[in-house]
Amino acid sequence: MNDLVRQHTALSESDLEWLHLLVSEWQLLSDLSFADLVLWVPTLDGTRYVSVAQMRPNTGPTSYQDDMVGHLVPRGRRPLLDAALDEGRIVREGDPEWREEVPVRVESIPVRREGRVLGVIARNTNLLTVRTPSRLELTYLQSASDLAQMIAAGSFPFPGQQVDMDASPRAGDGLIRLDADGIVQYASPNALSAYHRLGLASDLVGQHLGQLTADLAPPRGPVDESLAKLASGYAPREAEVEGNDGVIQLRAIPLKPKGTRIGSLVLLRDVTELRRRERELITKDATIREIHHRVKNNLQTVAALLRLQARRMDSDQGREALNEAVRRVGSIAIVHETLSQNLDERVEFDEIADRVLAMVAEISPGKVNCRRTGRFGILDAEVATPLSMVLTEVLQNALEHAFAPGEQGSVEVAALRGGTREEARLLITVRDDGRGLPEGFDPQRTGNLGLQIVRTLVEGELGGSFDMVPAPERGTKVVLDIPVGPEK
Repeated sequence: MNDLVRQHTALSESDLEWLHLLVSEWQLLSDLSFADLVLWVPTLDGTRYVSVAQMRPNTGPTSYQDDMVGHLVPRGRRPLLDAALDEGRIVREGDPEWREEVPVRVESIPVRREGRVLGVIARNTNLLTVRTPSRLELTYLQSASDLAQMIAAGSFPFPGQQVDMDASPRAGDGLIRLDADGIVQYASPNALSAYHRLGLASDLVGQHLGQLTADLAPPRGPVDESLAKLASGYAPREAEVEGNDGVIQLRAIPLKPKGTRIGSLVLLRDVTELRRRERELITKDATIREIHHRVKNNLQTVAALLRLQARRMDSDQGREALNEAVRRVGSIAIVHETLSQNLDERVEFDEIADRVLAMVAEISPGKVNCRRTGRFGILDAEVATPLSMVLTEVLQNALEHAFAPGEQGSVEVAALRGGTREEARLLITVRDDGRGLPEGFDPQRTGNLGLQIVRTLVEGELGGSFDMVPAPERGTKVVLDIPVGPEK
C-alpha cells in the first residue's frame, strides 16, 4: 500500500498513516457486512482510481476471486465511487452487478480524515446466498452500518488505537451490542458461552454489562472501576477478565454514527485454554531455568571439593591434575549459569568465551595476554556445553606448554561464523606466539588427556574437525571447524 499511495496519489504521510490505521481495523467491517472491501484512492491527476488494499470476509462468500490491489480504473466507469468521493456520503443506489453469474450489491463509503475525503471503500456483497436474516445477522448488519457512517464522518478508526487483529477478538469469536446506558441488547451464542465460563448463570440480555463483568471478576484489592467502564463501552479499550477459572478477552468499540454515542460493540473471545497453555509454558521455562541453576550450584560445589582436595595433595602431579579437573567443571558451570538466565536453550557464547578466557588465564605461568576477536554468536545448549570444554582445554594447553615461567606472550581466540543458513559453520582459531610444537608431534595421535578430550568432543559430539599446526611465524595454531545451527 505504501508504494501504491506514494506512486499514484497526492496523499501525505499522515494521510497514509490514517489509511494504515483503517486497514488494521476493517476486517471487523468486512465480517459484520458479510462483504468484500476494496479501498480506492484517486490518483494524483484526479482522472483515475487505484485500489490500494482489499479485505475478504470471514463470515460469508467472497465477491472477488482475484486480487484487486493495484488495479487502476478511470473516473466515470464506477459512478458510485465518483458520487461518494464528490459528495462525501455513503452511496447505495444502483442495481446489483453480475460477476461470473454472481449478483453483487455494491456500496461506496467515503474515507474521511479531518474534513477531507481521502478515498472510497467499495463494499461488495455476494447476493447468491442471501436468506432471511437471523437476529445475529441483523445485529451484524446494523453494527456494520454504524461503523460505515463513522468512517464516512472521520470518527473511525480511533486515533492512537491501532489494533493487532491477530490477537484481538473478532466478530465471530463473540459479539455483544449495548445501548447508550451499557445495557445488553443482543449477545451472540459465543459471547453468552464465554460469560457462562466466567460463572454467569442467567442470560445476558437486559443486564448492565459493566456491572455484571465487575461482579464476575474476582476482587483484586480495590474495586476495579475501569473494568466496569470498559465493559460498558464508553471508550475504545481492551482488557482481559478472569473469573471462575475462565479468562475472556474484551474489546469495546463505542458507536457514534452521528457524533453522539448510541451504544457500543463489545467483541470478546474465550482465551481460557490459551492462557492455561501460556502459564504451563512459563512454569516449564521457570523449571528448566531452576534446573540449570541447581546444576551450576552442584558443579561449583564439586569444583570446590576438588580444589580442597588439591590443596591437601603432596604430589605436584596429582595437585595439577585436580586443578585441571576444577577448570573443566568450571567451564560447564559457566554454560549452565548462562542458561539459567535465558528463556530458551540458547546462549550468547561470546560472554561464555570471555569468562573461560579469564578463568584459564589465572593459571598462566608468565605474563600472557589473552584476547578474543570475532563473534561466536548464539549457540544451542548442546553445542555450547561441549564447546566451552573444548575451548578450556585448548587454552589451558596453550598457556601450560607454550610459555616458560615468567615469559611474556599472547594468546588470541578468533571466531568466524559463516556458511549458508542451512549449513552454518563456526571456525575457531586459537593462536599463540610461544615455543611451538615439539618435533614429530601429531595432534591426532599424541597428546595429553586434554587433547584427547578435545578430539573426542569436536569429532564425536560436535561433528566437526580439529587440527593443531605450527603458526606462520612463531608458536602454534589450533583450528576448530564445527557445524552450528542458524542464528535465530
